[in-house]
Amino acid sequence: MIETVVSSELSVDESLIIKKNRLISEKKDDNMKRICIVTGIHGDELEGQYVCYELMRIINEKIENLHGVVDIYPTLNPLGIDSVHRGMPTFDLDMNRIFPGAENGAMAEYMAAKVIDDIKGADMCIDLHASNIFLKEAPQVRISEETKEKLLPYAKLINTDFIWIYPEKKVNQSTLVYNLNKINVPTIMVEMGVGMRITKEYCFDLVNGILNLMKELGIWDGDTTVVKNPIIANNDQVTFVNSNSSGIFIPCVDHWKGIKKGDVMGEIIDVLHGEVLERVISPCNGMIFTLREYPVVYEGSLIARIVGEGF
Repeated sequence: MIETVVSSELSVDESLIIKKNRLISEKKDDNMKRICIVTGIHGDELEGQYVCYELMRIINEKIENLHGVVDIYPTLNPLGIDSVHRGMPTFDLDMNRIFPGAENGAMAEYMAAKVIDDIKGADMCIDLHASNIFLKEAPQVRISEETKEKLLPYAKLINTDFIWIYPEKKVNQSTLVYNLNKINVPTIMVEMGVGMRITKEYCFDLVNGILNLMKELGIWDGDTTVVKNPIIANNDQVTFVNSNSSGIFIPCVDHWKGIKKGDVMGEIIDVLHGEVLERVISPCNGMIFTLREYPVVYEGSLIARIVGEGF
């Protein structure tokens, strides 16, 4: 059932509309649990679009196995999706930096407030993100130390490779995830893949993971697959590898593969003089969960993130 979450008029006889698809059990019950799947906050992050499609397809084919409510919000930033723009075009802002919004605020704040109001009361929410065009991310959940006790059991169920627990001081308090957790809607953020692309194998894994979580919550009793046992690491176990030169990065390692301290990760080359400017060396042993996808780099550009040994 398609429902309008919020609608606001634009300047030339058009409207900005955020919609959701509500899938509900045929056996209605006042005590049914509700899970929300949210994506499309950033218009250049498309992995979640395919996750929404696959999840709806599976549930609709086996609707008798649904014993609750699944609200799917595939496009919180429809203008951004339409124009492949990370933020909200015209307003020049990042939608994930205006929550909880304000009903009496500017249009973007008003819409953010209405989204929060619509999700309020849910038993679980998953906020799906992709990376940008520059980096490829292994499927991962990111949670803060403050919410670790509450969210880690859920995060282990959704079939990602990695769970990154980061310090509370790094939490942005204007994100959807932060504000939903503050109103007692358990919300986890998933990040995976590459901006402006769809990595189908990542999407399939996550759909299976969401169904597994739904089964644990009592919302789904259909078949589920065995999920991965994720690496769980604190922030001090994550190492950032940055470029010391400007040029073209040519990797010689694979994403989500093990690496040893001293291994060459790739070269930064000078295409004008035909020279190697830098051999990028791994500073530690571990697994590469973030790897540069876009080859142009400048001094200080992020090349990779490695989760080190001891996880």
